[in-house]
Amino acid sequence: MSLIKSISGIRGTIGGPAGEGLTPLDVVKFTSAFATFLKGERLKAKGERLKIAVGRDARLSGAMVDRLVVGTLQGMGVDVLETGLSTTPTTEMTVIDGHCDGGIIITASYNPKHWNALKLLNNKGEFISDKEGKEVLRLAESGEVNYAEVDDLGQVTVEDDWIDRHIERVLGLKLVDVEAIKKANFKVAVDAVNSTGGLAIPRLLRRLGVKEVVELNCEPTGHFAHNPEPIPQNLTQISDCVRQNGCDLGVVVDPDVDRLALVCETGEMFGEEYTLVSVADYVLQHTPGNTVSNLSSSRALRDVTHRYAGCEYNAAAVGEVNVTTLMRETGAVIGGEGNGGVIYPELHYGRDALVGVALFLTLLAKKGMKVSELRKTYPEYVISKNRKDLTPDMDVDALLAKVAKLYNGMAGVEKVTTIDGVKIDFADGWVHLRKSNTEPIVRIYSEAATEARANELAQQVMEQI
Repeated sequence: MSLIKSISGIRGTIGGPAGEGLTPLDVVKFTSAFATFLKGERLKAKGERLKIAVGRDARLSGAMVDRLVVGTLQGMGVDVLETGLSTTPTTEMTVIDGHCDGGIIITASYNPKHWNALKLLNNKGEFISDKEGKEVLRLAESGEVNYAEVDDLGQVTVEDDWIDRHIERVLGLKLVDVEAIKKANFKVAVDAVNSTGGLAIPRLLRRLGVKEVVELNCEPTGHFAHNPEPIPQNLTQISDCVRQNGCDLGVVVDPDVDRLALVCETGEMFGEEYTLVSVADYVLQHTPGNTVSNLSSSRALRDVTHRYAGCEYNAAAVGEVNVTTLMRETGAVIGGEGNGGVIYPELHYGRDALVGVALFLTLLAKKGMKVSELRKTYPEYVISKNRKDLTPDMDVDALLAKVAKLYNGMAGVEKVTTIDGVKIDFADGWVHLRKSNTEPIVRIYSEAATEARANELAQQVMEQI
């Protein structure tokens, strides 16, 4: 059993002893702490109560965890805007448009069905910061919570139309061209891995004017038809579906619909890294500006950004909140992460597969290309992922500091970045080393024009370790 407390929220396996998984006691404990934290942050006038939006994906434990979260918030004297089955970006939009003081998304994202999590949002519909998260954890461990008297219990308002409201907001974006998409007569296959993407993505596609939608694993049963992480080895079913049905495009989302993977008409993967690259290319054509991704994302975004005069690319530490923070600081018009996460500030500061789909289809319609042809217009890079096992007593921070010192100023090295582990930029690629928060290993990501060169760069650094 596992319970992981990080910048991404409180994540754990269902069942087992309290404190060793995401048990009912743990759900109540951390929900209470989050409500206490928000009360300190969002001081209300006398008689006013906090309002928190709650949404969940379709995983099997979701309804149980949802009832615990809502009941706990009521017990804390917090009003709840309950959206039921939703998506992560939809819940973020609910916080914004519903004028809430915060939000809780009940989802373990791409983790298997026996996992679940509480993802915590501030009043802007964005993930709370690392510092804020640590305060929530402190409150949870200290037990410094105070529940409401019976006359002050929170009230629950149920609104199940927020996915439709989200879709309307996407359709209203200036760069989403519904008429162009209609004229293209697209046939699109969707794999929603039996979660809430099955409620959102087919509905969005039809509203966008897609001529025919082929639904695959779109019933939100929580019984995931395959490993829910949208990476190539898990997507053979939709690859076959696209080819056999003569589709123009395949769309794949993870269970909470903040990651978007695309499949070419040939059945080959477009590449998760290139979801953001292609959408950024379209956005920059019409609204030139800066871009941001994280240190472990493809160099292709940097290359595409520099195609446009005056546009600059910046890299943030890994983690959505780090990306959105840097996007605000640099005034980025588009950003995200290389796992298929598109963040379009014109709508909101959160990874959003719905806006990614709408912008990509508009780009494809206006280009008049097949998806495989569009993919060839972008720089070709390959990312290799490795790990180096260490002994539990090893000082990983000291080790990474030595690696940074060794490569800083070395011939052939363009730049060494230490804001998140160590990233070494070479002329023809990069290597990024980050320590794991849960086990004594160093994760080593590398990228180059070929897999062989990416592996070679990674091997060089691993030998130094």
